[in-house]
Amino acid sequence: MNVSKFLLAPLAALLFMAPMALAHDQAATVEPPAVAVAAKIVNGVQVVELAVTKDGFVPSTVVVKHGKPLKLVVTRKVERTCVTEIVSRDLGVNQALPLDKPVTVKVTPKKAGEYRFACAMDMVGGTLKVE
Repeated sequence: MNVSKFLLAPLAALLFMAPMALAHDQAATVEPPAVAVAAKIVNGVQVVELAVTKDGFVPSTVVVKHGKPLKLVVTRKVERTCVTEIVSRDLGVNQALPLDKPVTVKVTPKKAGEYRFACAMDMVGGTLKVE
C-alpha cells in the first residue's frame, strides 16, 4: 500500500484550490469603495441614477440638498440579487425594482443627515447624504 498517494493527493488539491477559495472569500466580503456622487439638477429637480449590479447599488453613496425634490432613477441590471426592491424607512420608500426597467423614486428630504436605502432584507444598501 502506497501511503504517500493518500497523503499527497489531498494536499495537492488543497494547494491548487486555496487561491481560488481565498479570492472567492475576498470578493464576497470586500465592498467597492464608497464614492459619493452628487445629484444633477434637471428643471429644478435633483436627479440621481442608480444601478443595481453584482456589486449592489452603484453608486452606493449619493449627496443631495435638503428641501429640494429628488428623483432616484434606479435600474436593476442583474437577475440574481436580493435587491429586487429599494427600501428606506426614514424616507418612506418601498418600491419594486423589475429587471432592466428604470424605476423613478420621488422624495423630498426635509432635513440634513444620512439616510440608508437598501434591499428589503437590509443586507445590500447605500447612503443618501443630505446636506
